[in-house]
Amino acid sequence: MKNLVTASAVLAVALAAGNAAAEEATIAVAANFTAPMKIIAEMFAEDTEHTVVTSFGATGKFYAQIKNGAPFEALLAADEKTPKKLADEGAGVADSRFTYAIGTLVLWSAKPDLVEDGKALLASGDFNKLSIANPKLAPYGVAAVQTMEAMGLKDALEPKLVMGENIAQTFQFVDTGNADLGFVALSQVMQNGEITKGSGWVVPADMHAPIRQDAIMLEPGKDNPAVAAFLEYLKSERALEVIHAFGYETE
Repeated sequence: MKNLVTASAVLAVALAAGNAAAEEATIAVAANFTAPMKIIAEMFAEDTEHTVVTSFGATGKFYAQIKNGAPFEALLAADEKTPKKLADEGAGVADSRFTYAIGTLVLWSAKPDLVEDGKALLASGDFNKLSIANPKLAPYGVAAVQTMEAMGLKDALEPKLVMGENIAQTFQFVDTGNADLGFVALSQVMQNGEITKGSGWVVPADMHAPIRQDAIMLEPGKDNPAVAAFLEYLKSERALEVIHAFGYETE
C-alpha cells in the first residue's frame, strides 16, 4: 500500500507518543476490523517505539470480559453503545472515546455469480442458508436483522438463518460453503475499493442504523503511553488510508 504520509507527519505522530521508553498496549478489537488492524498495528510499531497486542472477537463478549476484569487497555468496538456504556460505568476513560470507523454491511457469497440483485435473491429464497452474526453480541448482526425487517423478509428468512458468534465466524460459514449467503462486513471482502472474491450487494445505509464504531481507552490503560499513542495514531493520515481501503467511512 502506498505510503501517503509525509515524513513530518510521521514525526508528529512519534512526538505525540512522547519520549517515554517503548511500551506495549493490549487492545480488544471488533472482529470486523481484523484485517485493517493488523496492518495499522505493524505501521504503528514502525512509526513509534511502541507495540500493540491484539485480541479479536465480538464486542458484546469483550464487554463482559472487561467487566469481569480482563486486562484490556483499550477497546475498538463494533458499535458506539458499548464504549459509552463502559465510560458511564467507570470502566472507560470518557474523554478518550471517538468514532474510528463507520462500517458498511454487505450481503455476500463466495460464489462469483450468485449475488446480483440482493433484494430479489433474498425474496426468492433460492439459496440454502443465510449467515448472520448473533445480534445479541455483534452490532453487524443487529444491522442484518434491521435490514431483513426493512425488506419485510425477517419471518420468511428465519428458517434459513445460521448464527455466527461474531462477524468473523459469520464470514467463515459463507466462505466455507456452509451457507450460500451471509450479511458480513464489507471490510472482510473488500480491499482498495474492490470486492476481492465472490459476489456481493452493498446494503443501502438507510436500511439499518449507522454502524458507528467507537474506540475508548480503558481504565487499565490510562497510564500507559502506548495506549494513548495508538488511539491518536488511529486518527493519522496513514491509518485513515488503510481504514478507507477496507471500505469504511470516517468522520
